[in-house]
Amino acid sequence: MQEKLVRIGVFYDGNYFLQVSNYYAYGHQRKRRISISGLHEFIREQVAEEEDVDPRFCRIVDAHYFRGRLNAYEASQRGDTLYWDRVFDDILMSEGVTTHYLPVRTTPEGYKQERGIDVWLALEAFEQAFYKRFDVLVLISSDGDYVPMVRKVNTLGTRVMALTWEFEYTTDNGQRMTTRPSQDLLAEVTYPMAMHGIIDQRIAQNDATIQRLFVQPDQKRNAAPQGHDEDYEESHGNVDGHGEGEIMSLKNGYGFIKFPPNNLFFHFTNVIDTDFNELHVGDRVEFEIEKDDEGNDVAKSVKLL
Repeated sequence: MQEKLVRIGVFYDGNYFLQVSNYYAYGHQRKRRISISGLHEFIREQVAEEEDVDPRFCRIVDAHYFRGRLNAYEASQRGDTLYWDRVFDDILMSEGVTTHYLPVRTTPEGYKQERGIDVWLALEAFEQAFYKRFDVLVLISSDGDYVPMVRKVNTLGTRVMALTWEFEYTTDNGQRMTTRPSQDLLAEVTYPMAMHGIIDQRIAQNDATIQRLFVQPDQKRNAAPQGHDEDYEESHGNVDGHGEGEIMSLKNGYGFIKFPPNNLFFHFTNVIDTDFNELHVGDRVEFEIEKDDEGNDVAKSVKLL
């Protein structure tokens, strides 16, 4: 007899997912961002294991992504922010993820804050679980504020899987980054998934599903042009690994510096003597040029001129 289809709904706390993806890109030895398609494959396999069914009968029938973001004017003032927002939207759309955005509010003190996005996620999750009758609702968040939503969803007979991470690392400039899952949330969900432990353990086992959980390295950087020599380097400000250039784009903790023949990536942890948020597109900076794990040139010790 054919098994009944297990219907899965996935709900992303977008800001939390960004923190996790940043951790694996910058604070973890993997040095890769989380792949949406790879994460969905992992979810299907994990639900199949927990529900004791064939993975073929586990399907993500609905997925939603929630996040606050800058309005169009503010985004247009930050280099390529609008472009990269669209790129990520394209990725989400290609995986069938519905996006939900609210404008980020600026406080009188000048801080950017998300307001109401967690409430929207909770209401949408319960409503969709009610109408679509998910067998399993997957929550990508570690926030204890979602406990009431989990309890409500449970009354529908829907089981909840929470993908949570616990990590701590120190950035190059000494800033301590840490996140801990809410114990109240873990106690309420049916399937608490400590993703940091699962990923590290299965990386060590060279697990194929975990390998696909991360964005694969691209080949977008081209080799230096023929005739590249010391004169070429010096004319572009590159002397003994030191360079100068102009910031061409800034986004969510990282940016690119115009530095032919290839624009140089830099992370907020590599900015010195100023705060990353005080940088602007067009600023002239000096930096050290080093190689990343893939052998690409990147900018370190970035400093305003």
